[in-house]
Amino acid sequence: MQTRRLSLAIAIAAALTSQAWADSKSSSFQVGVQVVATCSIAAADMTFNTMTTGTTGVSDAESQLTVNCSENAPYAIALSNGGSYSGGRRLTDGTKFINYFLYKDPTRAQSWDAANTLSFVGSGAAQSHTVYGRIPSGQSVPNMGRYTDTVVATVSY
Repeated sequence: MQTRRLSLAIAIAAALTSQAWADSKSSSFQVGVQVVATCSIAAADMTFNTMTTGTTGVSDAESQLTVNCSENAPYAIALSNGGSYSGGRRLTDGTKFINYFLYKDPTRAQSWDAANTLSFVGSGAAQSHTVYGRIPSGQSVPNMGRYTDTVVATVSY
């Protein structure tokens, strides 16, 4: 009796799974994703050597910009004029000023002002770019204290 029930169950299961369909229809759909570039930028402070009051000598300094952009993503780096700008970049103690310049190259021949950008292509890893600074000689600095300015580095992609 048990064998007969088992055979009947197998026969019913086979009948249900082998049911014949009269027709079928199909439709397709797209699968996709939009891939976009991303970038980040970090800037290290630029600190010139200590100066004494009186007339300045030449002082050079550097800053590192670290940019991380998606692989093959074109990007450009721009620098603002700074918060104390008035016909040129200036460091200030709040009342007095020291002029300074930023450059794209270590020989300090190519000025990097707000109208200029540098263009690159992302590698998917951090890329370092140096900003070269110079305080030219011959400036009168009567006040002791800390002179500062804030330059904003912007990456566009």
